[in-house]
Amino acid sequence: MIHFGGFGFRTGNDAHAVEEGVPSSQPFTYFSLFHRGRILNSNGKGRNILFFRVSARGYRLVEMANEAKPCPCDMGYMMEYGGVGQEVQIEHIKAYLVKPPSDSDKAVIIIQDIYGWQLPNTRYMADMLASNGYTAVCPDFYVGKEPWSPSQDWSTFQQWLEDKKPTNINKEVDAVLRFLKSQCGALRIGAVGFCWGGVATHYLALQYPEVRAGVSVYGIIREREDRYELKSPTLFIFGEKDDVIPLDQVSVLEKNLQEKCTGVDYHVKVFPGQTHGFVHRKREDINTTDQPCIQEARTDILNWLQKYM
Repeated sequence: MIHFGGFGFRTGNDAHAVEEGVPSSQPFTYFSLFHRGRILNSNGKGRNILFFRVSARGYRLVEMANEAKPCPCDMGYMMEYGGVGQEVQIEHIKAYLVKPPSDSDKAVIIIQDIYGWQLPNTRYMADMLASNGYTAVCPDFYVGKEPWSPSQDWSTFQQWLEDKKPTNINKEVDAVLRFLKSQCGALRIGAVGFCWGGVATHYLALQYPEVRAGVSVYGIIREREDRYELKSPTLFIFGEKDDVIPLDQVSVLEKNLQEKCTGVDYHVKVFPGQTHGFVHRKREDINTTDQPCIQEARTDILNWLQKYM
């Protein structure tokens, strides 16, 4: 069974007394979204591994935008979400670590977007993966450097990116792999990355055959000569209306993978009507066509990892 997209909400007179971010094993009503104390998108009753007790105000979303100098990556909302994992030190890197409900030899490296390893939305995705049987770790691949802020001027982005290349992460990846193998008992390791992290995941698929499966979510390498020679099975997820990665670039990627990627499975999937950030930074309640795409993409991530790990 796949678990994704929801929180448990205890109904009844004690709903105001429960604590935010505390795992619960009680029966619950499954909802994919809470917003400002309002319950949205009810999906019925049941039990699930990934759910949390929340306060009456629920899970609040803060719009990420800079109206003066709009950034294509500002599309979406930031959750106010604490997560159920813990912050740990992995050699020279800080990381968010979540263990699955039962022992597992499978682990996934979650690679951040430009907003950094502490973005609640990314930690939510890590918790989703952990609830499905993976040790999930989200390292600080910026190694203490400041992440991008929605208030920054987009014209300065290239300067900000200069010392944060998603293809210059070998030292950090090696440290995380050592940690997962020695401290978490991981024998099968995958990677899932968003935006900047999608580019980094594409890079891992080229350089680290020991990474058994990769999912690059709205991120591709554009410059390297060997960028189509995948060493690990890789799923690429894009939005049809992504201003950061236009469809012509997606078409070029798919065409060249067909010609140059031999012996390794891959899949390129475009979600109609979706924009950059839709899988982990988009609200589900504004447009009725968004929720199915968001949930389908998350299910695709889980199915791809399950298939190859």
